[in-house]
Amino acid sequence: MTLGEKVRSLRKVEGELRGLGRELSQQEVVRAIRHELGASFSQSYLSQVESGARPHLTHHTRQLLARFFKVHPGYLVTDPPGFHTELTSDLRTSEGPLDDWLRKGAEQFVGDIELTGALLKLADHADSRKCLLLLGAIVETPDLVDRLLDALKPVIS
Repeated sequence: MTLGEKVRSLRKVEGELRGLGRELSQQEVVRAIRHELGASFSQSYLSQVESGARPHLTHHTRQLLARFFKVHPGYLVTDPPGFHTELTSDLRTSEGPLDDWLRKGAEQFVGDIELTGALLKLADHADSRKCLLLLGAIVETPDLVDRLLDALKPVIS
């Protein structure tokens, strides 16, 4: 998430917390900081931050925004590529896109209950990549698909 996206998100949350039912405008943030914290910066500065024209904050502005939004100052930076906030293992991080792809595939075949179920089972497996590699090896072996299907599910049509 970029710094600008974070600030926009914080404006929205702050507006909701203050009972407005909408995000605070940039001007409202500047006014509130001036009123509540006794310091200020310009609305155009905040606009440049949110648009990405100014990708970094000054130390002073970072401290003001952190105090105003009640977040750690370290939050107010652009996240590095590949950064995620979920508590997952390295395996789940690398498997996430594959599992998402499998789930999207399942959505495409909702009319085929067995195929949808198989794709979802793959996506839910702890190591879906290994399962797909195994499937590739099975398919490469002559007649193994039919023999395994007969052994595991003898009544599949």
